[in-house]
Amino acid sequence: MTASPDQRLPEAVLRPVRGHHAFEACVEQLATAIRLGVYPLGSALPSERELAARLAVSRATLREAMAALREAGLVETTRGRGGGTVVTLKPRTPGGRAAARVSPAQRQDWLDALDFRRVVEPGAAYLAAGTAPTGVRREQLEQALADVAAARKPAQHRQADSRLHLTVASLAESRRVIEAVTEVQATLHEMLLAIPVLGTNIAHSDRQHAALVRAVLAGDAGRARSVMEEHCDDTAALLRGLIG
Repeated sequence: MTASPDQRLPEAVLRPVRGHHAFEACVEQLATAIRLGVYPLGSALPSERELAARLAVSRATLREAMAALREAGLVETTRGRGGGTVVTLKPRTPGGRAAARVSPAQRQDWLDALDFRRVVEPGAAYLAAGTAPTGVRREQLEQALADVAAARKPAQHRQADSRLHLTVASLAESRRVIEAVTEVQATLHEMLLAIPVLGTNIAHSDRQHAALVRAVLAGDAGRARSVMEEHCDDTAALLRGLIG
């Protein structure tokens, strides 16, 4: 017999998603609800229609979020009559198993790194746009973005992603800023290894990278900072949800 969640808890925990980061926010809220026992082990999640309405997202976005939860081993879905999505908490991918092995101290350190990144990288993007890069430096930034778009394998994409962020930081012309971004990117790399590779997240991230580079090359410091803030927030939401 499966456990039945208290119907009042989902109403308190699951909130309408706002802004442009619906996918990542859905993953964070649903994964957090599962980890905290709002939906206990063995219980069935509400229908797709009900969850989409509660989170105020499209059913397509909700399906993408549920696929991420399945990849992380938090739920299983069966199709057909009598089917549905049930909480399993059985990570099946290397990333999911790695996340399950992370110690509480490590998780806390990673959460601190996400907060630090939220301060450092938007500031680096702001400074980079203020330099209005031209010539070789402009070409380096454009090439870094092209490398991210061209990467096909997860490891290649992650490295190209890091190089893009470090290239932006280098335009800030501050040794301390470069050191800080290098530190947070190294920690971010460890965190991303502990979650599944999600195509929806990568596509969203690539669009944000393109918007960031446009803002930096245009010398729009305010826009560069806001895009990087959104980028950091979305990545943090995904990591908080899937790592716990």
